[in-house]
Amino acid sequence: MAKYKPWLVCCFTLLTVVCAVAFICLCITALTDGGCPSGGFRRAAVAADSELCSDIGRSMLEQGGSAVDGTIAALLCTSVVNPQSMGIGGGSIFTIKDKKGNIKVYNFREVVPRSFNPDLLKECPTKFAFSKGSQWIGVPGELRGYEAVHKQYGKLPWAKLFEPTISLAREGIPLPEYLGDLLNRHVVKKSMEGSTLCSLQIICNKNKTVLSSGDILKFPKLAETMETIAEQGADAFYTGKIGHDLIQDIQEAGGTLSMADLKSFQVRVVDAWTVPLGNIQMYIAPPPAGGALLAFILGLLKEFSMSPDFQHGDRKTQMYHHYLEAVKFANGQKRNINDPVFNNRRSADHLIDPSFTKHIRGLISSTRTFNNSYYNNIKPTSDQMGTTHVSVLDEDGLVVSATSTINQLFGGSVYSQRTGIILNNQLADFCGRADTLRAGEQPPSSMTPVILESKSGSILVIGGSGGSLITSAVALSIINHLWLGMNLEDAIAAPIIFVDANNNVNFEPGFNKSLENSLIGLGHKRGGWEYFLNVVNAVEKEKGCIVAVSDKRKRGKSSGY
Repeated sequence: MAKYKPWLVCCFTLLTVVCAVAFICLCITALTDGGCPSGGFRRAAVAADSELCSDIGRSMLEQGGSAVDGTIAALLCTSVVNPQSMGIGGGSIFTIKDKKGNIKVYNFREVVPRSFNPDLLKECPTKFAFSKGSQWIGVPGELRGYEAVHKQYGKLPWAKLFEPTISLAREGIPLPEYLGDLLNRHVVKKSMEGSTLCSLQIICNKNKTVLSSGDILKFPKLAETMETIAEQGADAFYTGKIGHDLIQDIQEAGGTLSMADLKSFQVRVVDAWTVPLGNIQMYIAPPPAGGALLAFILGLLKEFSMSPDFQHGDRKTQMYHHYLEAVKFANGQKRNINDPVFNNRRSADHLIDPSFTKHIRGLISSTRTFNNSYYNNIKPTSDQMGTTHVSVLDEDGLVVSATSTINQLFGGSVYSQRTGIILNNQLADFCGRADTLRAGEQPPSSMTPVILESKSGSILVIGGSGGSLITSAVALSIINHLWLGMNLEDAIAAPIIFVDANNNVNFEPGFNKSLENSLIGLGHKRGGWEYFLNVVNAVEKEKGCIVAVSDKRKRGKSSGY
């Protein structure tokens, strides 16, 4: 008879328990994962303009970084992959929700320098055009803002966030497809080939023609600058040698920025505005950001009790008609979006006041449209394009909705040879929306980084780029998803209607022709806008499942785990 071995019994029992626990875990995982859509994530996600930058943001999260770390790394990457959109020569607005539920807005957009041309607004174009030149440069806030949010929410070392982009800038990347297509558009090609960005062979080859497919995009001087900032912090830009070099280049180009402007730049931190939309709370960046206009449009449309039934037949025509009317009224309110530090601090409060919304609702006809004066659109603003957006959600529940810009494409086409930085032309945002400039003032903006949260606990982090098209792109994405029942990817991909500054209606290619004709039949005037550069990037978490969507219009792809 075999000898009794108690240690063997113990091992067998332990093995049985381990196997049972593993089996239960597998069952739980299978049950929970079964409810998540294909391609979704469980723990964290990043939606940036490109797959490369989404991946870099995700890598930061996987290394233990926060959503802020992921956002900063993704934006730094975007400054190389889509340098026409943003960079450290610009500014941003971050809407951040921490794991305790506190929601803050960090506004570090550019401001008017202490010395500026008092007649600058007389140079504003009367029709669509790029505002080129050093006179349009605002004081950059990008790096001071990164510093502030990293100090509050960052987990990884500051220098770690710069490492991937320094390598990209120094070694170069194949010209991104989207940027290549953009550079070869006639109006962009013509503008760029006459700029220092071309003559210094940044976006042009030795023949002084813009880069094309197969060419390598490099920013070696920018790599050096970022390396110094990674080692020394933001002060290297605002008080150190980089700042002095930058100011020297700007002044040699005829600009007015000084070291005093850089040294005095301050990040603004305020509470987000909370706007109820039925069982959803929307958190927006207050003026001079464009969130109040977005909230006004959505508040008006909520009055029409939209549902998935509005995707069909006459109801669909009515829905879009009401949307167009809402946007026309919003156009008439744009001059109320201004810097509250320098203007009436309550000039935009009425846009989120339910009584004002109901009043405007009563002015909307279901059968016709009106002339511009009916909507108080007496002095139409100018329309522009540009900007980038990143949405990030991390494992700890920190979420970031961040919109960043150098304003128009490649800013004002002013390149700092000593630092490798492309400067913004943010002062052009005052055109048509202000009568004066004051030192330290922030220009009004369409930027609207948004966070929406339902009573059931689901959260949507969303925002867009495209200059004047931001409001339309973000509003329609939210309407399509939350009220019409489209999944997030389809909601973002759906062609938009853009109501331009003159209240003309512009249909993105691919928009339903029959519906288009029905809307024109109601009296809406067709416009001639050609530049549908609208892009929306979003991350949504619902019942433990994360869906992240980067707009394919910019060849974007999200990343997560």
